[in-house]
Amino acid sequence: MSNEKDLENGDPKRERISFADGWDPDKDEGEYANLIRYISTYRDRRFSKAPSQASEQDAADASKSKKQPFFKRLLGTGGGQGDLYEVPEEWLDTDIKAGLTSAQVEERRRKTGFNELTTEKENMFIKFIGYFRGPILYVMELAVLLAAGLQDWIDFGVIIGILMLNAIVGWYQEKQAADVVASLKGDIAMKAIVVRDGTEQEIKAREIVPGDILLLEEGMVVAGECRLICDYENPAGFEEYKEMVNDPEAYHSKNHTDSDDDEEKHIGVSIVATDQSAITGESLAVDKYMGDICYYTTGCKRGKGYAVVTESARGSFVGKTASLVQGATDSGHFKAIMDSIGTALLILVVFFILVAWIGGFFHGINIATPMDSSNTLLSYALILLIVGVPVGLPVVTTTTLAVGAAYLAQQKAIVQKLTAIESLAGVDVLCSDKTGTLTANQLTIREPYVAEGEDVNWMMASAALASSHNLKALDPIDKITILTLKRYPKAREILQQGWKTEKYTPFDPVSKRITTICTLKGERWAFCKGAPKAVLSIAECDESTSKHYRDTAADFARRGFRSLGVASKRGDEPWKVIGMLPMFDPPREDTAHTILEAQNLGLSVKMLTGDAIAIAKETCKLLALGTKVYNSTRLISGGVSGTTQYDLVEKADGFAEVFPEHKYQVVEMLQQRGHLTAMTGDGVNDAPSLKKSDCGIAVEGATEAAQAASDIVFLAPGLSTIVDAIKVARQIFQRMKAYVQYRIALCLHLELYLVTSMCILNETIRTDLIVFLALFADLATIAVAYDNAHYEQRPVEWQLPKIWFISVVLGILLALSTWVMRGTFYMPNGGLVQNFGNVQLMLFLQVSLVENWLIFVTRGGETWPSYKLVGAILVVDAISTLFCVFGWLSGSQAEQVDFVDPVDRLTRDNYSTQTSIVTVVVIWGYSIGVTIVIAMVYFLLVKMRWIDNLGRTTRSHADTQMENILGHLSRIALEHETDVHGKSKWVLGSKSTGEEDVD
Repeated sequence: MSNEKDLENGDPKRERISFADGWDPDKDEGEYANLIRYISTYRDRRFSKAPSQASEQDAADASKSKKQPFFKRLLGTGGGQGDLYEVPEEWLDTDIKAGLTSAQVEERRRKTGFNELTTEKENMFIKFIGYFRGPILYVMELAVLLAAGLQDWIDFGVIIGILMLNAIVGWYQEKQAADVVASLKGDIAMKAIVVRDGTEQEIKAREIVPGDILLLEEGMVVAGECRLICDYENPAGFEEYKEMVNDPEAYHSKNHTDSDDDEEKHIGVSIVATDQSAITGESLAVDKYMGDICYYTTGCKRGKGYAVVTESARGSFVGKTASLVQGATDSGHFKAIMDSIGTALLILVVFFILVAWIGGFFHGINIATPMDSSNTLLSYALILLIVGVPVGLPVVTTTTLAVGAAYLAQQKAIVQKLTAIESLAGVDVLCSDKTGTLTANQLTIREPYVAEGEDVNWMMASAALASSHNLKALDPIDKITILTLKRYPKAREILQQGWKTEKYTPFDPVSKRITTICTLKGERWAFCKGAPKAVLSIAECDESTSKHYRDTAADFARRGFRSLGVASKRGDEPWKVIGMLPMFDPPREDTAHTILEAQNLGLSVKMLTGDAIAIAKETCKLLALGTKVYNSTRLISGGVSGTTQYDLVEKADGFAEVFPEHKYQVVEMLQQRGHLTAMTGDGVNDAPSLKKSDCGIAVEGATEAAQAASDIVFLAPGLSTIVDAIKVARQIFQRMKAYVQYRIALCLHLELYLVTSMCILNETIRTDLIVFLALFADLATIAVAYDNAHYEQRPVEWQLPKIWFISVVLGILLALSTWVMRGTFYMPNGGLVQNFGNVQLMLFLQVSLVENWLIFVTRGGETWPSYKLVGAILVVDAISTLFCVFGWLSGSQAEQVDFVDPVDRLTRDNYSTQTSIVTVVVIWGYSIGVTIVIAMVYFLLVKMRWIDNLGRTTRSHADTQMENILGHLSRIALEHETDVHGKSKWVLGSKSTGEEDVD
């Protein structure tokens, strides 16, 4: 058993359980002997410390299947991920005993691709080219052409190097994150049993192709859209199936009479029953007959049969639903923010270039000559383009998101698109499922009610007798009923007395009960369990007993319990009620604490459940979530509309008896009130609300369609995983925000200093040194993606006015610090210069140091910086210092003296290409002092309440007039009428409610 993979790790035939003593449920020791062994040896692996992992062979198979030739990975998507292939009808004529051959499988896979719902794989080459596209990058590419025109080959090469560095790092980091996500998705692959080459084989569900003969069995997931052929025990039915497929009308007329009211033309008896609740919302299993379609990802609840796969996953009903939801793509809020920042910086660059050119004309500077000088108008333009456009902005932010996505994947949260991290960080309302997220999704039976004169052990044994004994695919209610016998050893002894099951009738929606007929030592017994009213209706008991039974059921309902009545019948005696089982899905141990934590993070948690309102309220009480829980009908036909309806949704703690359309409506109303909303879901019919929400979350065990429609897929259960992911998302957001502030301040620093220097002194920092400043800024801060970060205690947002205000203040302070140092060189003793130095390189060093250290200011002081960030900045600082000490790219004295006006004493009388060590130490000390002053100013700014709230939007805002107008319009309907002359007309009328329609 230890080598078998559980359902969530790929084997749909296995429950997520293990058994003591290595017992195998497939081993037949007799029905009731197996049942007793199951009860005594059952262990729930959800509480085991052993990790559940894919086997090494599966990992090897996955890596082998993904391996493609390099040129295919570079230039094409491969894998059949193009247009949907229309399956020819002759492909479905496969023999159920022979199946497909290996050659046929490979040929068909080349045309249809793998049987999986995947997003279109990106072309590697086009993806890489994408890192050279965008407003900011186009400006840098213009700078490359300008450098080439000026024959400034050093700058030309370095700028190209900066562009290539950003592209390679960004592409690699995003690819690495995608690989982590892909490997996790591979670990949850389904398995299927097919007939190939004349034998039954177990394969991965993704390897199925149209025409495969698929075996459906109770407890398995339908691994491919398929048409049902015949019962597994009746292979001769294949001939009848072929007759039906070849001439359906003739076959139907032969097997039906005119009096038949069978509109669906079902043939014979049901072969299997499937659970389609995730697709259609039907809570009951649907019977499937010969020729019926079994939908992809539904669960087989009864029976065993052969079916032929008719479509690949993408062509299935689920796949088409997913593609419709995925069709609407948008650039996202994150890209809009980045574009607005980039556009604003470009406008500033153009403005500063104009100012510099005006100053240049005043100083009589030529447009492009002399060619070896930085003091030309085109050189000014080149310098300002380099310093004013943050080429690393899109790449560093993308890298930060990609690294964060890889970290979230390790926490069992698969990020489907990187911008979802930003959305998750800003979420302020979380609409959560109850079952499996807030609760353990593990029914428990509380203290049962036992009828007067009955024994509790007999009642529990009777309940177990009235249950399915198929241990490989137990219904959750049957499972907990049987396992509860662990607490009742005498009930287990009753089961060991020699019972034999004669007939088992599963639950049906008409009788609302399960019935089993058994014999014990030749005596006939009947047992049933089901809805209390249904059980009471077949029993014969006096009025006082009936009233007490009904009152007990009502009391259980008020306490939030689901009730299950139990009755027995001996021989020809009447049915007798013997008790009632109260069932409850308890909250997870950590849920109450997690909800409190979520509320401290500024999140409003709303519970949405399909359960009855009494159960919902009881769960809310246990979780301290608030008891303002309403029935979902209040949303549609409850007589509430307009602003009142919006207020109801906004203030409610939850909704009960919810259907998917209610989820969509809740999300829409919350968004219209200005809330960023996250929605959890698991079914195909949840896809619209997942897509509509700002951050759609597919919870553990969600269908593929729900996963495809969601932004983030969780592989671990519980609300705590979602709240933990929100914290991580806010940390990632904090890193991006710190970098954006830092980068804007850097652009403004050099633009302000250089333009004023050009206009006042007719001086600039050499172009060669400027490109290295840009390179060093990007090299050092790429490591910000790996920095430690704190998370805010409230939902985050960009607050662009606040970012710009603080960045402008920091930019001005940095420019002033550089001017102060430049001004000291005019002092008689040389100011900061000790012994000798080079003005260009001393300015270069000071600018490099204060700019690199600024990231330590904008990141905040709540956490210590990571060693990666500190190490990257120290390396760049060391290189900048070497430039200054050894005089690299210092330029000639003539270049300084001929253009600078007025010339400082140091340049005129003590020119040197190198700088003394003492001077370098002084500049380091000065830069540290500047950084401390800037840090103090930054601290004061962020502590000011009006600055802290600058640009923060109000999350709850009501447009009362518009909401009421929409509310009234929702009650209006177009009605078609015909007057006495036979002319038709359309008139406005009042829309009837559901209750009126029934009447």
